[in-house]
Amino acid sequence: MNFKKAPKHSILALAILATWIKTYITYQTAFDMKIENTMQQLILFINPLSFLLFIYGLSLFFKTAKARNRYIIITNIILAIVLYANVAVYRFFDDFITLPMLFQTSNFGDLGNSALSSMYFTDVFYFTDVILLILAVKFLPAAKEIFVVKPKMRRTYFVLSCAMLFLNLGLAETERPQLLTRSFDREILVKNIGTYNYHLYDIYIQSKSHAQRALADGSELTEVTNYVKSNPAKADDKMFGIAKDRNVIVISLESTQDFVINNEMNGQEITPFLNSLTKDKDTFYFDNFYHQTGLGKTSDAEFIVENSLFGTGRGAVFFTNSGNTYNSMAERLNGEGYYTSVLHSNNKSFWNRDMMYHAFDIKKFYDIDSFDVNDENSVNWGLKDIPFMEQSVDIMKTMPQPFYTRMLSLTNHYPFTSDEEDQFIEPYTSGDGTVNRYFQTVRYTDEAIKKLFADLKEKGLYDNSIIVMYGDHYGISENHNKAMEQYLGKEITPFETAKLQQVPFFVHIPNSGVGKVMHEVSGQMDIRPTLLHLLGVDTSNDLQLGADLFSKDHEDFVTFRDGRFVTDKLVYAGEVCYDNKTGEKTDQAKCEPFIERANKKLELSDQIINGDLLRFYDEKTGALKSNSEETK
Repeated sequence: MNFKKAPKHSILALAILATWIKTYITYQTAFDMKIENTMQQLILFINPLSFLLFIYGLSLFFKTAKARNRYIIITNIILAIVLYANVAVYRFFDDFITLPMLFQTSNFGDLGNSALSSMYFTDVFYFTDVILLILAVKFLPAAKEIFVVKPKMRRTYFVLSCAMLFLNLGLAETERPQLLTRSFDREILVKNIGTYNYHLYDIYIQSKSHAQRALADGSELTEVTNYVKSNPAKADDKMFGIAKDRNVIVISLESTQDFVINNEMNGQEITPFLNSLTKDKDTFYFDNFYHQTGLGKTSDAEFIVENSLFGTGRGAVFFTNSGNTYNSMAERLNGEGYYTSVLHSNNKSFWNRDMMYHAFDIKKFYDIDSFDVNDENSVNWGLKDIPFMEQSVDIMKTMPQPFYTRMLSLTNHYPFTSDEEDQFIEPYTSGDGTVNRYFQTVRYTDEAIKKLFADLKEKGLYDNSIIVMYGDHYGISENHNKAMEQYLGKEITPFETAKLQQVPFFVHIPNSGVGKVMHEVSGQMDIRPTLLHLLGVDTSNDLQLGADLFSKDHEDFVTFRDGRFVTDKLVYAGEVCYDNKTGEKTDQAKCEPFIERANKKLELSDQIINGDLLRFYDEKTGALKSNSEETK
């Protein structure tokens, strides 16, 4: 190529082309986006172009080559950082960045180990276009030249940019009707409108949600209350109040998925103690139970358990809406004479817990300062689960009774590292270190739960307590499908991915003799109403989207935060309808009514949170507060 004869706008063209190609390669290699037909592949290919034409095209307004080149390179660097940040987040969360995530900077230090485990030397690829442009600006003669761009030429250029945008949106609308109004799945948005346009859309959504709270007046609650009242789940007479006045111990099992329960790995039992509980006469074990978290992961699970509402679709609700008014389970139990608390051996500000627990009206947060944490009893994210359980029982012994406390385990957290003395089984033998280590750390957590039960009995707290345990979210992301396919012995399809969102749920009521395995399709949203009814607390006026799992009115239907759902007969995942029994694709029309219902449930939850609508609601009467009450 004769560089001396290169067009004067070759730098602009090079920037657009290099970023476009890099972005498309990233789509294909870094993100696990299911492409089902040629149209979807075409949309994926063209969707970065309209934004790149526009953002780089602004360089046409510069009068000097130096200013133009500086703008193009700075823009290129920013776009490279944005793309790589999405890659890093996707590796960890199987999701894309949202604006609120960028303000969770207080967590970045604690996330260090997990972040480093998600970075590779080959990631330099995401900055190759930056290097290429810098070299071109330095050595390409055309980079030193500039000429005046006539207004007519600029208009033509930006008309082309707009035309590409409308072509993209038109094709996306054909492939995915009502894309921008119905979708709660960021992967679908990125697949159809592109990473960069998605971030512009996200900024619009954030602005809209802030305006929604400012303009809310409580009238929006009518639709919410009508929905809740039209979907009642009356408590079962035999189960209502069966655990009345007992202490309540709720344990979040970090990253624990249900596939480990009653299962083996290379002939080794993975969770022997939890397995024994599935056969225990005092334990209800729900084997068809799903997590419903979003980007907030563990904190989202906490939010769902306390409120029977979804976290937000744009970030961790613990950050985005910690100033809201809530009618939490802790608040309800405060009114029943319970001492409410959380036990978690981490900094109180991590995930903004101190602020959100205050909003939940939790009376005491036993954070890291309440525990003896040192190098010998810590690993990975902090205090190991066994000493955490031991010290927590000692703290519970000092609590006024009856108490309601939530415990957050830590050891079984990505990247699933553990000390040799805590490895009760051999690692798995795939080529994936994350999956190999996972079995060891979940086995350790099982041993910690066994220790907890023993200590509760020794300290005299066991007989008058109810012990609830739930998996907070998935542990093995889709980035490790190859190793999971090796372990499970089958292909991981979108159907199987949805089914792998099952997490264990146990309700242990000592000396009750009523336990059994429950097969209802259910989710974390159902924990609050189920537990409150077991304690004899009426929830008929509570605005909650879950239902009592022991109620004859409970429906086998669970919605995920991203719009996927599972019923006893159907699974909707990857925009495809599957038969829940066979895993085979089935008529999409069968899923349509449930798609609408799933979206409606997500919309109502978002309305409550974004509008902070519970500040207008009196849960004692089930009516709207007067203006004077709301402003108190």
